[in-house]
This record gives sequence, C-alpha cells and structure tokens, in this order.
Amino acid sequence: MKILIDMNLSPEWAQEFKLHGIEAVHWSAVGKFDASDSIIMDWARKNEHIVFTHDLDFGTALALTKAEKPSVIQVRTQNVTSLHLSKMLIETLGHYSGLLEKGAILVIDEDKKRIRILPL
Repeated sequence: MKILIDMNLSPEWAQEFKLHGIEAVHWSAVGKFDASDSIIMDWARKNEHIVFTHDLDFGTALALTKAEKPSVIQVRTQNVTSLHLSKMLIETLGHYSGLLEKGAILVIDEDKKRIRILPL
C-alpha cells in the first residue's frame, strides 16, 4: 500500500505511516503546493497511490468522473493530527486494505467508518 498525503494534512503523517510499514509521501515532496485536485488524483492514479485527505472535493470528483482509481481515504474530524488519529486509522487500513488496493473511498470520522467501492 502506498499513500499520497494531501496538502491539507501535515507532512508528519508520512513518518507515522512509515512507522507502521506503509509507504507514504506528502504531496509537497512530489508536486506544487497549489496543484489542483485533478492533478493530485492523476498523479496518485499513475503512481498507484491512495490519496489521504481532509478535503471533501475528492469524493465529489470520484463520483462525477466515475473513476475506479485512485482510492481515497477521507478524514472528517476536526483534529487531524497523527497523534489523535493514528491508532484508529492504521487499524482501519489493515481491515480495508484489500478494498483500497482495488479502488474504494474510505470515510473516517470519530464515530464510524464507511467504505464504498469505486466507481461511485
């Protein structure tokens, strides 16, 4: 599993994922800080990464384009720090890794997790 961390999340997430054996890169290390969501999605698709974001627009883009990839992990919490979310997120990734590899959107908040297979 390879994760592309969106600009709206801290680069610290890359190290957190690596601690758990997950390859991860922050968008700032591979692209322009002001890149559009479509550029980020294209890069993730071509490089076989799953987009990790706090931005609701990625789900909309997947629905409008009926894309089968890339998978998206969307967090919907106020506190998006790795200290706060890491345990829950890493456990959830372990549970849904197969679906995320095939193409899915995973939405995580404080109380629940929802996954939908792509295309939407």
